[in-house]
Amino acid sequence: MINNVATIVKVLISHLRRITGDDAYERYLQHHQLHHLGDAAHHTVLDRRTFYLTEQQRKWSGVKRCC
Repeated sequence: MINNVATIVKVLISHLRRITGDDAYERYLQHHQLHHLGDAAHHTVLDRRTFYLTEQQRKWSGVKRCC
């Protein structure tokens, strides 16, 4: 029973991190490893700080309204 509860808690925490974007850097690293491993010359891995700053720039720059 304790193992089931621990598993449920781990899954819930994982989903919460995904929803809030807290795991974005880890997902970025996974994506980079899966899709850009052989193309390292064109796709260098960003460090955590640079990734965060780049995402903030992408998220908040430009027009963000419909009209």
